[in-house]
Amino acid sequence: MGGGAYHHYIPVAVSSITSRGEFMTSYTPYQPEISQGTLQAIFEYQTMIASLTGMDLANAGNYDGASALAEAVLMALRLTDPAKKTVLVAQSIHPDYRQVVKTYLSNIDCKIVEIPLAANGRIDGAALQGLLNDEVAACCLQSPNAFGVIEEVAKISEAVKRSGAIMIGCFSEAVSLGMLEPMGRQGVDIVVGEGASFGNFLNLGGPYLGLFATKKEFVRQMPGRLVGETTDSEGKRGFVLVLSTREQHIRREKATSNICTNQALCALASTIYLSLLGPQGLKKLAQINYSHAHYLREGLLKIPGVERRFSAPHFNEFVLKLPKSPSDLLPKLRQKEILGGIDISSWAPGLENSLLVCATEMNSKAQMDEYIRALREVL
Repeated sequence: MGGGAYHHYIPVAVSSITSRGEFMTSYTPYQPEISQGTLQAIFEYQTMIASLTGMDLANAGNYDGASALAEAVLMALRLTDPAKKTVLVAQSIHPDYRQVVKTYLSNIDCKIVEIPLAANGRIDGAALQGLLNDEVAACCLQSPNAFGVIEEVAKISEAVKRSGAIMIGCFSEAVSLGMLEPMGRQGVDIVVGEGASFGNFLNLGGPYLGLFATKKEFVRQMPGRLVGETTDSEGKRGFVLVLSTREQHIRREKATSNICTNQALCALASTIYLSLLGPQGLKKLAQINYSHAHYLREGLLKIPGVERRFSAPHFNEFVLKLPKSPSDLLPKLRQKEILGGIDISSWAPGLENSLLVCATEMNSKAQMDEYIRALREVL
């Protein structure tokens, strides 16, 4: 169905390796250096995420994409002038992510201002320019956004940086990193997102994996833990925790976060998955997702009354404008054993009769053709 949870093929090797006793029995040791295998796996994970996001370094994980975004906002507030008390949040960010940010900031002296959505599915650039001032601490943007649309990240980053604010980029579909220009190379200061697509099953809703990467100069304000490579007294390669600014390691009031975790097993699954795919494999996977979504979209747009809601480019999900309410159509599609998408009418203003549809590598041509026929019938 998409909308933040994506159905991807996961090689059986991922479960086989993560189930080994070396990993299953060594969760969060409080003398971490005794678990060199776990630390090495985290080190490899951090390296891969930093590379994919185009940032200097990544932490060892957050709970999920939504809380990673909220932690990024808190980090930005620590990095900027205390007088700056406004946080800009794009309406094109997933509504669950926006709600988590509001919850985290509810007892903090700051103001959240939403950047409206433009007609093409991207944020309204003119509205953003009008909102940027000396009081803005950070600006949050998602790409691909909640509607699957790819934002103009570099252009927005440039405007935000000119105002002196911290630029935060996020995503909910990690497979897009195999195809899109890394946000770190587009001027983003902190990149966060949901990593569940990398080797973690849907599991009826979790556990998920929050990816978090940033610039080296911001490392002391980054939440979570950081594993580094070193040599021991005999000159052998080894791994240690080089930064542990969470409450389990230092005094609570000095911690950068009191609500974060290692997510070591999910991070391990992602590391194995990415190792199996390799750079070319991830690129190919992203291209398959892209092409499947575009094949499905073109077929659905041939149905009378079905229109494309947004004109901007998209990745593996898109929004349709229907002649009827999706709430009337989705139960009928479910009777045909088809999960037809998500009714997103409440996600932002002006989205009446809007249906979010997703296609991944798990959807065959026959399945997509069947969905096109079924939607034609129920309409």
